[in-house]
Amino acid sequence: MAQTPRRPVNPMDAAEALFKPAKKAAAPAVERPAIPNAKETVSIRIDSDVLAHFQEDGAGWQERINDALRATMKATS
Repeated sequence: MAQTPRRPVNPMDAAEALFKPAKKAAAPAVERPAIPNAKETVSIRIDSDVLAHFQEDGAGWQERINDALRATMKATS
């Protein structure tokens, strides 16, 4: 009775059997033109007392931070 060996005879065949075929590289991302005055989600670190100051008046605190940053930006230009 012919038995197949537990290990492949050719080590190259054994190695190739462990790996899946390589996937094709993803297409490069298409650069899109920036939309004027568009909001962008970001993550920044702000001291807790500064954040509390802007959140005191309730909803709209993100816009108030944005307005403060814009005023600073214009003042330093």
